[in-house]
Amino acid sequence: MSKTHRSFSAFVVIIALGVLTVPEVASQAQEISALWRDRGRIESLDLMYGPGSPERQPSGPFTFIKEDTDGASPKFDVVDQHGVRWSVKLGEEARSETAATRLLWAAGYFTDEAYYLPELRVEQLPKLARGSEFVSKDGVVRGVRLEPIRKKKTGNWSWSENPFTGTKEMNGLRIMMALINNWDLKQANNAIYAVAGEEPYYAVSDLGASFGKTGGIGSRTKSRLDDYAESKFIDKVEADVLDLRIKSRPFFLLAVDPYHYNKLTSREKVGRDIPLADARWLSALLGRLSIEQIQDCFRAAGYSTAEVDGFARVVQLRIADLSRL
Repeated sequence: MSKTHRSFSAFVVIIALGVLTVPEVASQAQEISALWRDRGRIESLDLMYGPGSPERQPSGPFTFIKEDTDGASPKFDVVDQHGVRWSVKLGEEARSETAATRLLWAAGYFTDEAYYLPELRVEQLPKLARGSEFVSKDGVVRGVRLEPIRKKKTGNWSWSENPFTGTKEMNGLRIMMALINNWDLKQANNAIYAVAGEEPYYAVSDLGASFGKTGGIGSRTKSRLDDYAESKFIDKVEADVLDLRIKSRPFFLLAVDPYHYNKLTSREKVGRDIPLADARWLSALLGRLSIEQIQDCFRAAGYSTAEVDGFARVVQLRIADLSRL
């Protein structure tokens, strides 16, 4: 083949590749917007409200609608004086989920609005099947997270198979799960939402099992500063990838229930084989948050002053660990 012919052939290949890849790149960029959005000046974000706002926060009086028996935490729905319907979550996940939504939102991910109230008075509240220990004799519910019901769930997505696999944005979300120690990474907690007038988006819809200790059944915790501070974050770094610690499986389960053992093993893979370049990308974003902004995530969730300082310090240390990679 002549030199001229070889050059022409190479030119044709380059053009062909360009024709094939430009639409693919554009398509992927469009898809990414359904998972992640640039928050702009991250250092100026108000994380007392995160994805919410003072104008959108719940406003009583509230009236009971129905109890929700799905999930591990007691929940029920109410409607406020403006006709807005709210999902009320009780128990230890109320605070951890409120804080987690703000951190993920600051990093660019879609989260639900979440507001924590130390007390909630609900009219026409019946005896609850779950969570009655959080209700006083005069009908006041203690320690609740309220989430507005303004969207429609259209499906679920998987950590192993989704339109964003291999992108820095998806890898960043995987890192965020390890950073907050979210161990409940089942597919049922990953939702595709449709909102009127907006494009569908992908989100981790339940972040309550966070800020404690990951581990096997019986040893994992939620919303526990001592466990969160003592747990390991980065497992190992090899070549150009790192593994983060998301522990989900008790070893004994292999002998008695191998099916569920394998399911829990797949959840641990969420933190494995993450490119260092993507970890640095996320750390550069999170590194722009001030300690006061991180503290606001936990202040908004009703933690004590000591807990606010403690949780924020652990988060800041984990961001610093990423930045040193």
